[in-house]
Amino acid sequence: MELTLKRHILNPLLSPKPQHTWESKYVFNCAVIKRNGLFHMIYRAQGEDMVSRLGYAVSTDGLRFNRLESPVFGPASQWELYGVEDPRLTEIDGKVYMLYTAYSPHGVRVSMASTEDFIRWERYGVVIPDIDNKDAALFPEKINGKYVMFHRIEPDMYLAFSDDMIHWDNFVSIAGPRKGYWDNLKIGVGAPPIKLEEGWLALYHGVEKTARPTYRLGFMLLDLNDPTKVIKRSEEPILEPKEDWEIFGGVPNVVFSDAMVEHDGKFYVYYGAADNHIALATIEKEEVLRWVQS
Repeated sequence: MELTLKRHILNPLLSPKPQHTWESKYVFNCAVIKRNGLFHMIYRAQGEDMVSRLGYAVSTDGLRFNRLESPVFGPASQWELYGVEDPRLTEIDGKVYMLYTAYSPHGVRVSMASTEDFIRWERYGVVIPDIDNKDAALFPEKINGKYVMFHRIEPDMYLAFSDDMIHWDNFVSIAGPRKGYWDNLKIGVGAPPIKLEEGWLALYHGVEKTARPTYRLGFMLLDLNDPTKVIKRSEEPILEPKEDWEIFGGVPNVVFSDAMVEHDGKFYVYYGAADNHIALATIEKEEVLRWVQS
């Protein structure tokens, strides 16, 4: 059986605001975490200077978000001269950690910060310093005594392991592009994984080599005790660009997600559409479990 996400009728949920110079052009790839009954969103935005900054929005229902007028996280080092991009949020032992991409003339690097209120942040800087790297997300708990991180060294998805979340090593490629498939160019993790009895459910994006590369979404299931083992992977995409606002935009033909939240028996997948808007697609958890178990 193959799975398909259902777009929400309220899409797009967030769009650029011309009156805010820092988010006047593009509002897209976001992280969302459900905590203390609220949906907290950290989203990427660009304005006239085309530098990426991160904004904050909050919701009681996961659909209607109130956003702050000013960014809550912006460039603060030479590694971030061109911006801070594509956040993923993971709660570990009561603290929320954010992995994000630092972009500068030096390249792209996986960086980390943490917060307790989504407004004030403790920065740890670049945590994988020596190679262009992005699409990073933390597992929500230690596995075999180690913290575990997804990352992407083109064109493959990797894992890295750490004792302290600052120093990472043992890079292991767990999956790569598939010839003849919708993900034949490169792949990377989407949201931080969700723990099921059957394994770790990981959302990922796959890129197809087309005239303008096409970004789609799929699922992977990883072994609970050894997440370097891929048990299952989507044969067909679960979401692909179809709406005009997903096909045409700052970067055309893109659905790209950093966030998947379990809520009311469903998985809420928040995604950037053509680097212009933030949208939501959902799927029943029971439907995913049937796919996992089939």
